[in-house]
Amino acid sequence: MLRRLGRADRWAFDRVAAARLPGLEYVLPRLSRFADHGVLWFTTAGALALSRRARLRRAALRGSVGIAVASPMVNILGKQAFRRKRPVVDLVPPIRIRWKLPTSHAFPSGHSASAAAFATGVALEAPPALAVPVAATAAGVAFARVYTGAHYPGDVLAGLGIGALAGLGTRLVWPARPPVARVTRAEGESVQVTRDGRGLVAVVNPGSGAASEAARGILPGNAEMAVGLIRRELPAAEIVQLEPDQDLEKVFEDAAERAEVLAVVGGDGTVNAGARAALKHDLPLLVVPGGTFDHFARALGVETTTDAIAAYRSGRLGRVDVAYVAPANGVRPGGASGNGASSDGGAASEERHLFLNTASFGAYTELVDRRERLERRLGKWPALAVAAVRTLRHSEPVEVVVDGRRRRVWLAFVGNCVYGARGAAPNWRERLDDGRLDIRMIFTGRRVPRVRAVAAIMAGHLHVTPGYRAWRAGGLELVSKDGGLRLARDGEVSSLPAAIRFGKHAGALAVFCPADG
Repeated sequence: MLRRLGRADRWAFDRVAAARLPGLEYVLPRLSRFADHGVLWFTTAGALALSRRARLRRAALRGSVGIAVASPMVNILGKQAFRRKRPVVDLVPPIRIRWKLPTSHAFPSGHSASAAAFATGVALEAPPALAVPVAATAAGVAFARVYTGAHYPGDVLAGLGIGALAGLGTRLVWPARPPVARVTRAEGESVQVTRDGRGLVAVVNPGSGAASEAARGILPGNAEMAVGLIRRELPAAEIVQLEPDQDLEKVFEDAAERAEVLAVVGGDGTVNAGARAALKHDLPLLVVPGGTFDHFARALGVETTTDAIAAYRSGRLGRVDVAYVAPANGVRPGGASGNGASSDGGAASEERHLFLNTASFGAYTELVDRRERLERRLGKWPALAVAAVRTLRHSEPVEVVVDGRRRRVWLAFVGNCVYGARGAAPNWRERLDDGRLDIRMIFTGRRVPRVRAVAAIMAGHLHVTPGYRAWRAGGLELVSKDGGLRLARDGEVSSLPAAIRFGKHAGALAVFCPADG
């Protein structure tokens, strides 16, 4: 069987060597050389990383990780195990042989493995408009390795298979996320939209998305760039810029009173305030990403200001869940159904604190407090890294009663709808309208498993940590034994009474969604 396969492989190589493909005799050798040492793929990854789209950045990272896995599999294990000689290039026209004769073994093809690994990684994250050209380029590199006489077809096929498996294997430690979370289509609801944005009032938080105080005077923040595009594309829209000393809630309240559509430009904390005003005045909310993380906007499939403007002009509305936390003795009897979900008019009542993404307490709240203290001096990302190290070293468990059971909780996460990864604070969801809370906690005994927990958090596999529990529910009741609880909602920290309850308002908020979402 091996001899037959070898003869078929050499016959196929001879047929490719004898082929005449006008034009490609100049293109394919250059393409093959550009792929040497992964230069083609790492250049592509760098271009994607410079984009402002999270999906493209994830595609670049996943493709690069795929190459990092496939390359040693081929060059260290595969080639040394099989030690196949390179083809004899007598039949290959000299014009195609523009490469230096490799000294390594032929089987499997390293170029093909890298190409397939990168293309597979990109296909798992990027839209077809990018994934298809990358896959076509990878196929071109693979064919070029045979066309230029560097490999037999069997070498290339084996390399492609190894590369594809390496790319798919990245999902074992880093699950691929859906590009857009599904929402309930707002059937029968209409909203008046105009080409010039008349009737739209956009509240902008200029402080969102800037790396540091020093950078704000040099580089424009995400919110500033968004405002420029809105003014150009929607000139009739009213833009309200938040001042540092202004009351966020009052600004949104005033804007909502005169708006037909309320837009918010800022990070998740600012979007949270906008959602509260939109709920109170029964307005559709247009979310424009202008912060650092923009978890809610990206869940909707709105990654840029251009996406937001296109969603507004499409007039496509969806209904998403809104989670809340309220004093346990302040929840009105009719405020929640038996499973904790409701869509009553009390969605924006004063005693309820809303969140669109997550609420956390324990070590995460301490991390946010420390980051905010350091952020002005260090910038957001360095401050986050320093705060994480200090928090994980010094944080202590919180004594709480969870649904009637006394617990010592080191880290707690409550998500609005079910999240898709198994880490402590995953950042993607398949749906924004499932009516459930995603609850994850680390319960501890006398000692906190810090080293193992930190490693699990960094790897995104918190479920291997001792004391980790995760469940889904429509509601959750907590009572703090210390007389109060510090809670972070959508990245903003606040103090709450000792007894609180989490619940859901199912489909309460109308939001603009991309037409292709």
